Amino acid sequence: MENETSSSSSNVKSYLSIKPPIRGDLIAILSIDGGGIRGIISAVILAYLESQLQELDGEDARLADYFDVIAGTSTGGLITAMLTAPNEQNRPLYTAKNIVPFYKQNGPKIFPETKGPLVSVRNLTKALMGSKYDGKYLHKVIKENLKDATLRQTLTNVVIPTFDIKKLQPTLFSSFQVQSRPVLDAKLADICIATSAAPTYFPAYYFQNADEHGKMHDFNLIDGGVAANNPTLVAIGEVTKQITKKNPDFLPIKPLDYGRFLVISIGTGSKKSEQKYTAKMACKWGIISWLYEHGSTPLIDCYGQALGDMVDYHISNVFQALHSEDNYLRIDDDTLQGTLASMDSTTKENMENLVNVGQELLKKPVSRINLETGLYEQVENAGTNEDALKRFAKMLSDERKLRDSNRQE
Repeated sequence: MENETSSSSSNVKSYLSIKPPIRGDLIAILSIDGGGIRGIISAVILAYLESQLQELDGEDARLADYFDVIAGTSTGGLITAMLTAPNEQNRPLYTAKNIVPFYKQNGPKIFPETKGPLVSVRNLTKALMGSKYDGKYLHKVIKENLKDATLRQTLTNVVIPTFDIKKLQPTLFSSFQVQSRPVLDAKLADICIATSAAPTYFPAYYFQNADEHGKMHDFNLIDGGVAANNPTLVAIGEVTKQITKKNPDFLPIKPLDYGRFLVISIGTGSKKSEQKYTAKMACKWGIISWLYEHGSTPLIDCYGQALGDMVDYHISNVFQALHSEDNYLRIDDDTLQGTLASMDSTTKENMENLVNVGQELLKKPVSRINLETGLYEQVENAGTNEDALKRFAKMLSDERKLRDSNRQE
């Protein structure tokens, strides 16, 4: 598939396409979870949101024009870069509607299917001997698309989590930190490869980048999902830090003024309702079974879902406590079954089914997680996710028009 236009070169001068929050009433945040090929679900949701903005403001409207921060982890990090990296006209490299075709075209080469006899045995051998995939095609397609564009060049602020296995701590590639930590101004391609390096699926990723003095720094990174598979709280934290530091773009907003936050958090689905694992099963597992059990990786399933749910639970409670629940929207599906829940099933049938999941998710009622049951429950009188996205699109459009009309003092 061809991009909307060709990608940017390293000498493109960047600028934020969105006016600063001080010129409006709200701070808009978009967050996109990790989940491998299930990023197709997120892409369907995002394409719908962008289409609603285009109905309000014209065909040239892009998500990067409306959100002060777009955060993404793993496959969500790649989507974030595609939505915010500049092309030669300094517009977003991809429209949201072009992301699903990108996955359909490249997914089978990123996650090549193991064929032939004894597939399960061969997959187990891969899990024991190294990563399931060598990542060569993933690296190639990311570099071809993002070229030499760097974090500083994105058309709105972005936050992409990774995890440094040498330092044993998260590394956040945040637009807000680039000025004070120029070493973070790495190529978006390197950042995306790193945040996508899911343990057991892809090899860890190493690269170097220079600081403001020209000194090279090492990055030994794996999937950002280890730190924040749902990066919503990380994005809110980065904004809150700017408010606390009295960044003039965010004054006079107060750190806990959540009524001024507008947050959309997009998940990639899970198989929680399947209730596949039990304590009776897991008590017999050793290292091998935690890494590979009937085609799944229970360890990754568990920590990825736990991190995402706790973030959603925390943010939901805070927004409700501060009477701002209408400003937070989480869209996710916990009813995936079989291969739909896989991170790497790229058959034509499964990818089409993931598109259908996204389309059906739009029609489902707005839901919030119940941490006691672990499942999503319908929010009364909130309508469908489609209704909510239309409402959020109107709020985003009004906010953009307000900022455009207000002169900067």
